[in-house]
Amino acid sequence: MKVKEVMHQAPVVACSPESNLAAAVDLLWTNDCGSLPVMKDGLLVGMITDRDIAIALGTRNIRASEITVGEVISHIGFTCAPDDDVHSALKTMRTHKVRRLPVLNRQGKLEGLLCLNDVVLRAHRVAHKPTDVTYDDVVNTLKAIGEHRRPEVQTRPAAMAAAV
Repeated sequence: MKVKEVMHQAPVVACSPESNLAAAVDLLWTNDCGSLPVMKDGLLVGMITDRDIAIALGTRNIRASEITVGEVISHIGFTCAPDDDVHSALKTMRTHKVRRLPVLNRQGKLEGLLCLNDVVLRAHRVAHKPTDVTYDDVVNTLKAIGEHRRPEVQTRPAAMAAAV
């Protein structure tokens, strides 16, 4: 199965590096999404997530309107293409521990996003097709994404556990 059969193809909402975090949050909230592509001159320069914004705001004593997206974006070194096999895209997600992949055409234009949620919904709808995406594909990808990046972060610290 090809990425283009699963990916989110509606016009993708994006922001620019010059946008401030307040504007990015408004786009995330209004469009009910957890990340935005960051575009400059028609090209993808990165992604910003709700987590990026939360950490940026939690570690600085600055208003969201005073921080630009460009200061906190995650620069992207990995994407997929509409004609890529979805299993190859899932492998990229596992390797880079991401839930969303920008989908670029041969000219480098953003065509859409492949979101793990879309893959889950596809697996649910066509679970009876043995050649399609399976629940195992999804679970293995989510498991790899969820693994701790730092070995010392295996459990919550006692101070955090006590605060909960």
